[in-house]
Amino acid sequence: MASFIQQDLEAAGVAPAICVLRGDAAPKGSRELPERVRRHFVSSRESRPFAVAAALRQQDTGTDPEPSEVPAVRYYPNLGIAYGTVTRETAAALRREAAVGTVKGAPPLSLIRPERVERASLGTDTTWGLEALRVPTLWERGLTGAGVVVGHLDTGADGQHAALRDAIGRFAEFDLLGREVDPPPAPHDTAEHGTHTAATIAGRPVRGRHVGVAPEATLASAAVIEGGDIVARVLGGMDWAIGAGIRVLSMSLGFRGFLNDFLPLTQRIRERGVLPVFAVGNEGPGTSRSPGNYPEALSVGAVDESGAIPLFSSSQRFQRGRQPIVPDLVAPGVGVISARPGGGYQAMDGTSMATPHVAGLAALLFEAAPTATPAEVENAIFASCSRSDRMTEDRANRGMPDAVKAHDALMAAG
Repeated sequence: MASFIQQDLEAAGVAPAICVLRGDAAPKGSRELPERVRRHFVSSRESRPFAVAAALRQQDTGTDPEPSEVPAVRYYPNLGIAYGTVTRETAAALRREAAVGTVKGAPPLSLIRPERVERASLGTDTTWGLEALRVPTLWERGLTGAGVVVGHLDTGADGQHAALRDAIGRFAEFDLLGREVDPPPAPHDTAEHGTHTAATIAGRPVRGRHVGVAPEATLASAAVIEGGDIVARVLGGMDWAIGAGIRVLSMSLGFRGFLNDFLPLTQRIRERGVLPVFAVGNEGPGTSRSPGNYPEALSVGAVDESGAIPLFSSSQRFQRGRQPIVPDLVAPGVGVISARPGGGYQAMDGTSMATPHVAGLAALLFEAAPTATPAEVENAIFASCSRSDRMTEDRANRGMPDAVKAHDALMAAG
């Protein structure tokens, strides 16, 4: 049994759990969790969903909901997983079910907040990050991300910003209980983080000036964080994004340290033909965040304009044979200018700013090779990386990618 579940069970008697179904354990096309799995989840006043529902009900009416009013489990059919509340006995019973691959804990995630935020103006036609990655040369080759859908799970995105007005093909918001808001609201940002990251991925040029790596890619953007039952919100966003036909998933969120509870999800995302591009964290050397520190994630750290790794950028070495060092690579993450909710621009520092640069580059490569696998695109990006004389392997791993070399490597491999 996962240690995180064990800790929760010891503390509260119940625990939030993620149940990953085996392959085709659920009928193909079914939106319902098989009853033989559903029966092992329980309704409880001590559960995380009930605590959130009770707080919301108290605000509105001053009364508590009944446990039966709060779902014991939610099913995410595009991922083939369930998330709900278990006891020690039902968790053990779940693990014995033939339909179940694994049962993991559900540690709450948090946003990887920027280290610095300040107003800025865009005084050049392209940002330093776009130039450092040599992205404009791929534009000259006709690659803009057209036809590629990128999943963007964050605080949402301001769809009225000039750089994003035509970029968001689909938008969803998941409420504090993890339910998709219906009907879907207009694209908006519940904070300011998501507008910045969204525009770095796919921002359109405004008066000839660019902040977006893939200026014709389409975003499937969802507001999933922060507050409430964050695990339900993020799982809902992941499932929704997979259903939207994404090729890349960009996330700048996670939980501190190495916890393998989201590892089966990251593996499942890859199985669905999607490249997971995740931030490694802003807690500095010797630290990292999950799921950005998994071998199955393309893990991104930050570099500044001089080619040095900022102190905040997380990095860590693990005792494992594959991908022992995180991040996998670094990308522009200091003084990154991108869109600000309500209009205009602002500069931010963080691995959250580096991650969408790589997600946008992946979109350009998927446009160049539509049948490429996530591994093929990832390997091309890895092959293009180099370290400056201001980078060490422990802090930057492979170094910073080069968009032109990545494209050449992908075409040569094809």
